[in-house]
Order: sequence, then structure tokens, then C-alpha cells
Amino acid sequence: MSFIDSIAAGLTLVGNIESFLALALGVIIGVIGGAIPGMSATMAVALTLPFTFAMQPITGILLLLGVYKGGIFGGSIPAILIKTPGTPASSATILDGFPMAEKGEAGRALGMALWASCTADLISNLSLILFAGWLASFALSFGPPEFFTLILFSLTIIAGVSGDSLLRGALSALLGLLLATIGLDLVYGTNRFTFGDPNMMGGLNFIAVLIGLFAIPEVIAMVWHPTAHLGKTRQLGSSWVSFADYKKSFKSIVRGSFIGVFLGSIPGIGAAPAAFLSYSEARRKSPDKENFGKGEVEGVAASEAGNNGVAGATLIPLLALGVPGDVITAIIIGAFMIHGLQPGPMMFVMNTSIIYGLFIGLIVSSVFLFIFGSLAIRGFKYVADVPKRILVPAVLILCVYGVFAVNNNIFDIGVMFAMGWVGYLMMRCHIPAAPFLIAFILGPLLEDNFRQSMLMSGSDPAVLIRGPITWFFWGATALTVFAIIRAGIRATKGLKSSTHEVDLSSE
Repeated sequence: MSFIDSIAAGLTLVGNIESFLALALGVIIGVIGGAIPGMSATMAVALTLPFTFAMQPITGILLLLGVYKGGIFGGSIPAILIKTPGTPASSATILDGFPMAEKGEAGRALGMALWASCTADLISNLSLILFAGWLASFALSFGPPEFFTLILFSLTIIAGVSGDSLLRGALSALLGLLLATIGLDLVYGTNRFTFGDPNMMGGLNFIAVLIGLFAIPEVIAMVWHPTAHLGKTRQLGSSWVSFADYKKSFKSIVRGSFIGVFLGSIPGIGAAPAAFLSYSEARRKSPDKENFGKGEVEGVAASEAGNNGVAGATLIPLLALGVPGDVITAIIIGAFMIHGLQPGPMMFVMNTSIIYGLFIGLIVSSVFLFIFGSLAIRGFKYVADVPKRILVPAVLILCVYGVFAVNNNIFDIGVMFAMGWVGYLMMRCHIPAAPFLIAFILGPLLEDNFRQSMLMSGSDPAVLIRGPITWFFWGATALTVFAIIRAGIRATKGLKSSTHEVDLSSE
């Protein structure tokens, strides 16, 4: 079957009102699910899955893909308005989105998040269509040693989001790595740091840690200084995102989109590391790098481009190899199997019309995302107009509900509040939370791939430099560490010279 015939067959399959309605409904459900703090895109997809069983295969899968796409963007709305990421992938958006909201530019931040999301989504979908075969074969060549070096390189980007102090950033990352070791050892099955509590055998719940770290410190700060927030409302602001903003951030959006595509095509990495890597690269190359973390519109664009760039690319290993790219595609693979479809190389031969139908549906989903995302911003904007003395208790209720709903476990709520106090102390001591979160996400992956590499090589460390992919990532890690050290030395010299000038002027 030629390419034109495949497109025609796919168009025949999805060119009906039922498919478009399913896609539109999916995007709406996803945006709402992502915008509710604690209810992640993963949870929204999981809750929608049972409703697809009675549908046609293509309709049901398009519904789930719409929820996925909408959920990733939806998480940016509460991240910007109330400093509570709706999804883990939106954690990086807080770094500049929330300061913009505090300055009365919430509308501008949300508009840029939408434009960046739709651009990255389109690039990700086109990459899936054009490069699925090549990227899938490249991902297939990754074993535990390659994953280990990739994750080690990803951890070095922590310095890019460490704020002003590299030492504080490193301390935050070490704390994240330490907490990531809690639970069962996946190789030998022994307990680590569980203190005899069976609730801790599965490790700390990620959603509980995420919400505890970012949302609860705001609540504690409100209780600690109740008068500081009286009568304080945050408007969306009269300024909306302009074409000049988009043009200024365009390079960061495209770069972030391709970072998302690359990381998304490798199974198991996920959207959060892509968002942080995209953000740190934008910060490193921006002429306004000092403004990052204080309300820079390019920071919002970069983080949203990174996490939305992953959304289409995670389908590359799913469709070409039958390997889910992340947790959400692991749920979606269930929908394929329920309908008697087996994702993998043979699907491109046996079910070409469904593959191309999905490709067409994904392109249309970018348009729906822009339409319904614009409406969602206007619908959820009233959150910004609520005084904090009313908003904070409502946020607290949503946080407790969201964390409890993940596992129906009271223990997770305790973890959330404990992490809230940790986050509050870090906030008071100016220790950044982002490095903690990256290390907490990547720590288990780093450890598991290292130990698998040692098991497969009989504890020979030479396996970690076994081929071109590992050499590339070792080289990239070395260059990143060198650049970080050089930047640290320059910053120290600059601080000393400015201190010296102050001393001279005072004399």
C-alpha cells in the first residue's frame, strides 16, 4: 500500500463525526483533569479507559489520546495560577509561570503556555509520522548501560535549574536522591528506610511528594503570616501574550519540542525530565538568563514545549515496538489489546489504516487543543481573582482529595504534609525545589539501570562505556560538568570584584 493509499484509508476511518467528537471530548476531559491539582493526566486517562471498551477501536483510542494531549497542557493552568502543578510534567512551568501571575501577568503566561503547547504538540505529531521507524530502531538499541549514561547526563542538568547557588541546588538534589531510595530494593527485594512500615515498601507516592513540595508550603506560609495575604487578589492582567513574545521564544519552543521528541521516543523517560531539560537549555542560551525564575515568559514557553513535545513521541515506541513510552501509553496499550490490536512492527503491515487514522487524529488534536485550551484559560481564570484567604483552604482541600484519590491511602496524605514542611523549610532557606524533584524522579531509574548493567556484565564497569551511545552521553556529561564549574568560578569572581568595588567606594 502506497503512502497516499495509506493516508486515504486512514482518512476514511477517522473522517466521521463520531471520531472527531471523541477527540474533542477527550481534549476537554484532559484539560479539566489536568487543571484539577492532584488529578494528573495519567489519572484522567485511567478513568476514561473503561468507557472506550464499547466503542470502535479507532474512536476509543482517539478519545484516550485526546485526554492525554489535553491533560499535559491542562496541568499548566493551576501551576501558573496557584503554584500547584496539575500534572508532574507541569512542575517546571511553576518556576516562571507563578512569578508572572504574582506580577499580574497570569493571562500572558497562560497564553504563552497554550501557544507553546500547541506548537510543540504539532512538531511532536509530525515527528511521529515522519521519523517513527528511525527513532524506534534507535530506541531499540538502548540497554541498561545506555539508559544509565542518559539519566546521569539528565541529572547534570539540575545545575541549570538550581537558581543562584549551585551548592544549594546540589543539596536539594541529594535530598531527592536519598528519598528516592525508600521502599523495596527492586533487585534483591529487601526493605530500605521503611522503618517497618508496610506503607513505605512501595516508596513515597510521587503525587504526594510533588503536591507537598510545591502547594503545601504556600498554605503554611499563609497560616504563618495570615495578614500578608489579606485583600490580595491576582488578576489575569490586561496584557495577553503577543506575537513578539512568541517570536522571542520561538527558538526555545522548537528546541524544547525536539528535546521532548528525543526523550519521549526513549521508553520510560517521561515528560517531567524533558520539561526541565528544555527549561535549563532555554535559560543557558537566553540573553535574559538572570530573569529566569523571576517571571520570564520564555521560561514558561520552554517548559511547556518540553513536556508537550513528549506527548506524540511516546507513541513511537508504542506503535513501532509495542513498548509503552511512559505510564500513560502503558494505559493506552490496554485499549489496543482490549480491541484485539497488538502494537508493534506487524501493526504497520496488518492495520495500516488504523495507524494512519491515528496520525490524522493526532494532527487534528493540536487544533482542538488550541480551541479548548483558549476556552479553559478563560474558564479557569476566576481562580486568580479569588482572595488568598479563600483560595488557600480550597487548594488544601483539592490537594488532600487529589493525593488520597491516587491510592485511597491516608498514609499518602501524611507524606504530603511532611513534604510540605520540608518544602517550606527549603523555601525559607532559599533551597530550590526543582533539583529535588528531578533527582526524585530519575534516582530510581539511575540506580536500577546501573545495577542491571552490573548484573549483566558480572560487575565489570567497562559495560558502561560499551558503545557509541554511552560514549556520547559520557562526553555530554563531562562537557556539562565543565560548563557548570566554569560558570560557578565566573560567578564567584564577579561577586568578589563587585564586593571589592563596594569596599573601595565606601572608603
